[in-house]
Amino acid sequence: MRSALALIMLVLPGLNQAAIAQSNSVQAPDTVPFFDIARKPDRPDLTGLRSIRFITDDDYPPFHFPGPDGQLTGFNVDLARAICFELKLACTIQARRWETLIPSLEEGRGDAIIASMSESETARARVDFGIPYYRSPGRFIMRKGGPITTTDVADLAQKRVGVVANSAHAAFLTLFFPTIVQISAPDQNEALKLLVESKVDAVFDDGIRMALWLNGANGNCCSFVGGAFFESRYFGSGAAIVFRKDSAQLRRAVDFALFRLAETGVYQSLMLKYFPISFY
Repeated sequence: MRSALALIMLVLPGLNQAAIAQSNSVQAPDTVPFFDIARKPDRPDLTGLRSIRFITDDDYPPFHFPGPDGQLTGFNVDLARAICFELKLACTIQARRWETLIPSLEEGRGDAIIASMSESETARARVDFGIPYYRSPGRFIMRKGGPITTTDVADLAQKRVGVVANSAHAAFLTLFFPTIVQISAPDQNEALKLLVESKVDAVFDDGIRMALWLNGANGNCCSFVGGAFFESRYFGSGAAIVFRKDSAQLRRAVDFALFRLAETGVYQSLMLKYFPISFY
């Protein structure tokens, strides 16, 4: 259940330093395909910035959810902490109901939303979005030892591929893989059931959901095959941190911090913590 407003934690600069330092040893830039580290922005002016009040939701594991002790945890929460540590700013993280996040930001009850929020025309009219900090690509998944070894159009010709009916993933297959045999399913669970029962050769769906599925017992039967498809017309532009229209300085600072976290490997370490099987 989504909670009412609750102050979860206060993170001061210097806390969790050992964990952050350990994360710095992780180097896997290929897991951040949309961060061009070579084009890192200049270090921003932080004059006047002393803290960031992040707000998020608490009902979207593994991105943000209550841990066993009731404290807010998840990828978004840890990333917010890492951003504050990188910028040497104090940090608060509050949980609010999803539908109140943008109104709360507009009313000044927080400085930034970190809640896996995707950019939309309606939202852009009210708030600003930073750079995407993750994207969920389309991915193929197959049974281990199955008939598919690559995701080239020619190799997939006449293969049976499960896909959710009338979804963006089905539309993508229709346009870019016209020679496959689409086997429609009402939802992802049913599509994956077809795969487990060997009624299809592969499934094409959302990379994040399938990475979480593989990370369970299903990883014994199946695996990703081929690469990730990031076509924004079908799979969106990704999740971004959200700011008020008058927060250009803070937005530039957070964008810079994200690049730094990718450059040093902290971002990749957090991804590995919550997604042992990468959705990229």
